[in-house]
Amino acid sequence: MKHKSIIINIAILITGLLLGWLIFGGEESATHDHTSEAATEYTCSMHPQIRQQGPGKCPLCGMDLIPVSSAGGSSSNPFVHEMTPEAIALANIQTTKIKSVSATNELTLTGKIKVNEQQLSVVTANFPGRIEKLFVNFEGQEIRKGEKLATIYSPELVTAQRELLEAKKMSSISPQLYEAAKEKLRLWRISDKQIEQIESTGNVTTTLDVYADASGVVTKRQVALGDYVSTGSIMMEIANLSSVWVVLDAYESDLSWIKTGSTITFSVPSLPGRDFTATIQYINPVVNPETRSVDVRAVVPNTGNFLKPEMLVNATLQTKMNTKVTGLAIPATAVLWTGKRSIVYIKQKGSTPAFERREITLGARMKDMYLIENGLEEGEEVVSNGVFAVDASAQLSGNYSMMSAPETKSLEVPETFREQLTAVADTYFGVKNALVESNPLRAATAAKEVLKTLKGVDMKLLEGQAHDEWMALLKPMEQGATGISMKTDVEAQRKDFELLSDHLIEAVELFGLTSEKAYRAYCPMAFDDKGAYWLSEFEDIKNPYFGASMLRCGENREVFRKR
Repeated sequence: MKHKSIIINIAILITGLLLGWLIFGGEESATHDHTSEAATEYTCSMHPQIRQQGPGKCPLCGMDLIPVSSAGGSSSNPFVHEMTPEAIALANIQTTKIKSVSATNELTLTGKIKVNEQQLSVVTANFPGRIEKLFVNFEGQEIRKGEKLATIYSPELVTAQRELLEAKKMSSISPQLYEAAKEKLRLWRISDKQIEQIESTGNVTTTLDVYADASGVVTKRQVALGDYVSTGSIMMEIANLSSVWVVLDAYESDLSWIKTGSTITFSVPSLPGRDFTATIQYINPVVNPETRSVDVRAVVPNTGNFLKPEMLVNATLQTKMNTKVTGLAIPATAVLWTGKRSIVYIKQKGSTPAFERREITLGARMKDMYLIENGLEEGEEVVSNGVFAVDASAQLSGNYSMMSAPETKSLEVPETFREQLTAVADTYFGVKNALVESNPLRAATAAKEVLKTLKGVDMKLLEGQAHDEWMALLKPMEQGATGISMKTDVEAQRKDFELLSDHLIEAVELFGLTSEKAYRAYCPMAFDDKGAYWLSEFEDIKNPYFGASMLRCGENREVFRKR
């Protein structure tokens, strides 16, 4: 009896184990670990730019490579770096929320008062001779228009007058010679009245007076009594100081704020408590190679002659940026530069602290901030303190950083072409959404629209490398769209969709879109775990390779932003 009960208990136990296996062990899990499917990537702790699949030695220092996962953050996106709260606190990493600001700026510029060269008169010798009398005794002497400046003795003048008198006697025989003799004197700025006086009196003048053509102050005197001068020699300069120039030094980074017609307010140390205003009339188109600055010139009335040339000036300029700038601004401390690229780190939403490396386009500098042309959105948080610590940690973890960035593939193309490519992407999204719903008929119809928009792209807008790249991408995109449009089996359509997606994503990388955002998503389980990419217009994952059976399988690997 006892033996029989033991057999019954064993049978019950075996039956329980069998039922447990059927209930819990035989059921296939519907979830997948995406990160475990990929091969482990290894990097060097001293040279994080070295990355390879599998262990090995660093080719630069010979150290053993370590898995990327053990070097730092565990995010599968190389643009995103995870950090522990302790590391963030230790590095004193702080973030600032991006917000719109008024695109106005106050520039402080320095410079000098200069002579208004448009009101500068140069006195030159009109004929050769010796200065017999000089009525300008010093620089700074005030002169009125018509005032006598000097008296010049000229042997050539005496000879020319005698030639005139002889030519007059023969004017009836050789009138051309007579006119030539008078013209010679006119070229020396001897008036017709003086010529008539010479002819009527028959007296030869040995000296001639030089008069001022304009009123002003003598700023330069380049002759002295008894000096010989030749025709065209500069004797002195007379400046009218009723208005003067304010010449300011503007750095290259300030030029985007400075426009002709803007009003500046300035003061001079020698006149405390007094402010002057002037209007910018000229911006030098050439940068001074020594000071890396540009001359900015304004004209100001000089009532009372208080402003003296070479006075130092402190000026302020209230200005506003043009409408092209979005109005978003970030602290200057948030920006890392490497060559032509500007890099910031954006705090990611979620329970695990993570920062996304992002390249942006900077606008003008506004005091201690930079305006943003594109690459950021209002409300995002940018690392404003400790950005170097985040970047260094990303390097050690093997993620992309300032010094180990992916090769940029962007090409400059006309905006019209970018708009046409955006139209192609919009029709592509129709195919993608149809495959998400596993609707082959709708996918085929949307693929025909893709073909239409591809034919509407004007390849003549592109030149050189851009044209060659587009032509290489166009054929496989047409092949993929054609395959989808001609098939009714959704699984067959998804294979053609991968071909279309891969080449459209490459086109977007090269040429860009005019839409604000597009996402490059990845599913590692597609096509028997080979993995496949697609382009999405929204951030939420909706898998076109599986549809409802694995709708959320995948992750966003990259964000394409408006250029």
